[in-house]
Amino acid sequence: MSSNPFETALNSLRKACEIAGVEPIVERFLSKPKRVFEFTIPLRMDNGEIRIFDAYRVHFNDALGPIKDGTRLVPNLDLDTVKALGLWMTIKHAVAGIPAGGGKGGIRVDLNELSDWEYERLIRAFIRKLPLKGAWVDIPGADIGTSGKTQAWMLDEYEEINGFHCPAAINDKPAEVGGTAGSKEATGTGAFYVTLEAITNLGIARGASAAIQGFGTAGSVIATLLYNEGFKVIAVSDIQGGIARSDGINVKELKKYAELTGSVVNFPGTIPMTNQELLEAECDILVPAAVQSVITGENASNVKAGLIVEVANGPVTPEGEDILERKGVTIIPDVIANCGSAIACSFERIQGLTDDYWELDKVLQKLDERIIKAYRQAVSTSNEKNVSLRTAAWVNAVNRVAGAMKMRGWV
Repeated sequence: MSSNPFETALNSLRKACEIAGVEPIVERFLSKPKRVFEFTIPLRMDNGEIRIFDAYRVHFNDALGPIKDGTRLVPNLDLDTVKALGLWMTIKHAVAGIPAGGGKGGIRVDLNELSDWEYERLIRAFIRKLPLKGAWVDIPGADIGTSGKTQAWMLDEYEEINGFHCPAAINDKPAEVGGTAGSKEATGTGAFYVTLEAITNLGIARGASAAIQGFGTAGSVIATLLYNEGFKVIAVSDIQGGIARSDGINVKELKKYAELTGSVVNFPGTIPMTNQELLEAECDILVPAAVQSVITGENASNVKAGLIVEVANGPVTPEGEDILERKGVTIIPDVIANCGSAIACSFERIQGLTDDYWELDKVLQKLDERIIKAYRQAVSTSNEKNVSLRTAAWVNAVNRVAGAMKMRGWV
């Protein structure tokens, strides 16, 4: 079976549309992006050579509001991945009650091949070439390969083009240029809040064991928060490999080590573990926080965790999910678990438009309220319709988007 991320997303959509009972035209409408931009960026390199980079931006659906979010810079980026991410963002915004449409974009590039100056020129060129942009149309955010630094460059380029300040035009910026407190940590923090709510529902103790695949911004944040809350983090991995310790890893010390060495590999007092072995580790909670399609029909039967928290986008394929459901594994789907960043981006836009910037405590309180509400609504629909949390979340989202489309006269 295919592990194409867009097919994975469409599979969830089809299930949700069937259970929600929406008209066939709604499903057909939601199966295709509203707009697709595919363009090239010519860039003069430091040595004088001209290179051409492929870039994308997908507006999947904007019935609920202006398009948002991320910009991904990776060597293997393709249009199907961008479409999948755009559909997931559409659903995330609807699940979380955010008045925004779903979008995604990026550039196919190996950042290891760029100097810092080439990197900045490429980011600025992306904004110049982007056909539609602005606080009321399309608000690019960060993703893999982008950061607060790149978002500040994007904002500066946008404002230079237009001749006025508009902090709401770009998301995931540093606070110094109009970003929101807590933005960088929002994905991991939101996933942590949902995990605490889920373990209460499932009767899992707070000292339970957890394995984290991916120790980037989101993975390291949820790992740290779980560790601080008394959970036993028994395995952690990154792109270079993994580590394990049966009586628990000191995540605070691991963060210092990873910042110093660039990886979790060879952290003192641990044994080596591959990313595949981590997914099959003996633990109560498994957090795939790296990339899509890592739990498939081939390895799902070996997963031993009773709770999976999808901090990555689409880490479980439909075939893998079918096996996990038969085993009784609970999956908190990506559209809930990692929507903390989307929620924080909504807060960021509100603050940028109103020039009223919030303290971190207010951001965290509102993030907690919004993401837990989304989770509880999914649990309610799951119980009512006897479906998985993923399908329940998608049903809730599809109903909201379909309602907006009908009000607009689109269907």
